Amino acid sequence: MATLLYIHGFLSSPESFKAQKLKQWLQQNRPDISYVCPFLRPYPLEAAHTLEQVVEESGDQALYLVGSSFGGFWATWFGEKYNLPAIVINPATEPHMLEPDYLNIPLNNYHLDETYELTEQHLQQLISFDTPKIKHKENYWLFVQTGDETLDYRLAVKKYAGCKQTVEEGGDHAFQGVERWLPKMVGFLENRSCR
Repeated sequence: MATLLYIHGFLSSPESFKAQKLKQWLQQNRPDISYVCPFLRPYPLEAAHTLEQVVEESGDQALYLVGSSFGGFWATWFGEKYNLPAIVINPATEPHMLEPDYLNIPLNNYHLDETYELTEQHLQQLISFDTPKIKHKENYWLFVQTGDETLDYRLAVKKYAGCKQTVEEGGDHAFQGVERWLPKMVGFLENRSCR
């Protein structure tokens, strides 16, 4: 059975809107695909370890990645490392540039009653996971909306140049109307599967 790994964004959780929409859609339309969405705290080494476990547990079975915002950063890292197909939605392309604004202050999770504090050490860890150049361009489908109020969509268009791209006018960081794309997203992942 194929597994779809949804990677949520910074300070988010498996309870996010997109995570829930994707889970429900798979249950109703593609029960043959296993859905996994682990909770990721914002600490880079911890998040990477959690995601690595999912990759290892998938064994030789097909594994698909869908990452939103900061999850897009992780989907790209693991997509490149393991040659996996990935959908990246309004992805963070240079999170180490944004992170300094979040250092040494209390950070609250959007969905859970948890507070975190990031340090310079966490920032350096994050930089070590950056993927400045994408090699497996055929494995990615970028989705961005120009109205993204959190990240500059043009940075993603530039980073994923040569990859399949959908750039929609308006919208926001949540990527409005994502559910209408789910069938095509899953189809793309299946067609690109290398395992």
